[in-house]
Amino acid sequence: MSYVAVYSAASPDTPNKVLTHFDDIAATLAEHGVRFERWQPSPIGQGASDAEMIAAYQMHIDALGYEAIEVVRVTGDHPQKAELRAQFLDERCYSEDEVRFFIAGQGLFSLHIGDYVYAVRCEKNDLLVIPAGIKHWFDMGENPHCVALRCFNTAQGLVPLLTGDTIARHFPGLDD
Repeated sequence: MSYVAVYSAASPDTPNKVLTHFDDIAATLAEHGVRFERWQPSPIGQGASDAEMIAAYQMHIDALGYEAIEVVRVTGDHPQKAELRAQFLDERCYSEDEVRFFIAGQGLFSLHIGDYVYAVRCEKNDLLVIPAGIKHWFDMGENPHCVALRCFNTAQGLVPLLTGDTIARHFPGLDD
């Protein structure tokens, strides 16, 4: 189930509120310019290639207007799952919007906005658009199952700007 848990940045142990209804999640995130949508699934065959997955959602991708698209696939049997997970656990921001559409599986984005952290659990058919400059981190879990489209305006937008803040280590991850 998708949700957003809102924490005070000073109190990572207990969220102030947890929202599970789509409209509540979308409205809460929209207050900060973050877009949360649920797309209708497109038929994709088992073992589909990256090109086939992108083609299945091309109409939606075109409507978003982003140029750089990649498929991110990490499952529990991936030989580098621990390394891939670790590379996203530090707080970062990007010079462009970061867009993720979950084709399958799940992931937890934690957005550090002002004095709050918004932990957004995304799952199949969820779209999350994080505006440029918003500090955040991503957890795919210890036994990941995540297949997602990752979109930016340019390939240079894929390069993270790490903040050096250790805040992410204090908040619950996907498996917590």
